[in-house]
Amino acid sequence: METTNFFSSVAALNITGDLQVTISKGAESNWIVSVMLNNEQCGDDARKLIPPLNLRGSAEELDNGFFERITAPIQTASGLMVDMEGFMKQLEEVKKQSAMEKEKADRERKEKEAREKKYKEAMQKVDELEKEGKYRDAWMKVPDPSDYPEQAEAIRKRKSSLSAKFAPDLFGSSTIPVAEGQPQKDEANAEEEGNEENAETTEEDWEEDEETNQ
Repeated sequence: METTNFFSSVAALNITGDLQVTISKGAESNWIVSVMLNNEQCGDDARKLIPPLNLRGSAEELDNGFFERITAPIQTASGLMVDMEGFMKQLEEVKKQSAMEKEKADRERKEKEAREKKYKEAMQKVDELEKEGKYRDAWMKVPDPSDYPEQAEAIRKRKSSLSAKFAPDLFGSSTIPVAEGQPQKDEANAEEEGNEENAETTEEDWEEDEETNQ
């Protein structure tokens, strides 16, 4: 029996996928050979649009020119489907990354909204305490600037504004609110006024003693 090199020639094509060959007998001793490459690993359905390669000829013609005719088209189809497969994998990765980025963006948005809500609630409490004249309590309720970097400047200004409305009691009792617009008496002036009153009283007593002695 004559040895053929059909399968060796198929192996030499170096293609990816399943090579499907359909052979049917035609008219006048001709043969019809349909060759189709299928790659199930390719996820792009466009691969199904690649038509089969049809050859027609006598047995001798097919023996002499079969692989010569199919090599370039089949290798091209193989490479195309490999590229399509790679493209589909990259596309899936892009979709995956896109979904991850969207999830990350949604998570950051929700965290930001929750942080803003917490900040507003804290400042509303500060406003309420300030209206009640509880300046120290209001000052203590002002959020930490490090927790809200985007509001840090506004927080510092609010703390400064509140701290200016109360003064520490030097004798250790509760803080004494400073009424807005009320002038504070200078201690030196108060001491000077007291000295003047004492001097006037001493002078009056001295004059009375003189009259008594006369």
